[in-house]
Amino acid sequence: MILTVTLNAAIDKRYVVEEYQVGQVNRVKECSYVPGGKGLNVSKPASIYGAEVVATGFVGGHAGNYIEDSLKPFGIKSEFYHVEAESRSCINIWDEVNHVQTEFLEPGFTLTKSDFEGFEQKFRTLVTDAKIVAMSGSVPKGLDGTAYQCLVKIVKEAGKPVILDTSGKLLEMGIQAAPTLIKPNIDEIRMLTGKTCDDINDIIEAAKEIHRNGVEIVAVSLGADGSLVVGEEGTFRAEVPKIDAVNTVGCGDAMIAGFAIGIEEGLSLPEMLRKASAVSAAAAMREETGFFCMEDMQKLLPEIKITRM
Repeated sequence: MILTVTLNAAIDKRYVVEEYQVGQVNRVKECSYVPGGKGLNVSKPASIYGAEVVATGFVGGHAGNYIEDSLKPFGIKSEFYHVEAESRSCINIWDEVNHVQTEFLEPGFTLTKSDFEGFEQKFRTLVTDAKIVAMSGSVPKGLDGTAYQCLVKIVKEAGKPVILDTSGKLLEMGIQAAPTLIKPNIDEIRMLTGKTCDDINDIIEAAKEIHRNGVEIVAVSLGADGSLVVGEEGTFRAEVPKIDAVNTVGCGDAMIAGFAIGIEEGLSLPEMLRKASAVSAAAAMREETGFFCMEDMQKLLPEIKITRM
């Protein structure tokens, strides 16, 4: 079982407009509503792949009930901690004329110390049945940089692998608990190491430094240039063939789902990177956030070039 953690779950609303105009009335051509938050955008691809997925975190109010109900068609089991306040919404506006995306991300509710303590108890129980835990995204107001650090420690104490995909202080403090895998982008790896990372060799050295400091696998997003991983087996780079990208929102989360599946299946590091890259690229080919088709992924798998650096 893959346990995903979404501390700041949301309803993701996608609006398609013909030409987005700032300060003007914009008519929405199409709209869709799906359960979101980075952790749930990991849950959905993992479930589509065929993994057993349990989703936890915080939800609240009518919006929280909608999030849980919307996960049922994916076969995802909800084990959220409930609060009274309403869960947030996040809006993505897709301008289909100019091919530009604009996002509005609500901050969400404020949690109390007792809320987090209650969740912690529930989380400890869920971890015992998990094969791997993937925690992603921001945290609600009321929590600080120690939130993920605390949760990573719980998973490590249970002897289970844990993926942490977050940013800023949450990432900086979270890696002190030595998660199994992190996936920083270049700006985040600069923040963590203080290195300029102006070329690929600098990026690799920075990733190796984080690896030496206790993170088993460091995966680095290179944008259009693919990605790379550093681990005990070495350093590997993935180059993805050109695709017709429709929606890139959530592709990084789909990659985390691929890594979680790879760890669960016991794949080698280069094959884990190949699978994660294929799931991510397949997700970009579909309009719905956190969604991919298995046939797209299977077609992409042999076309992804993996190079030992």
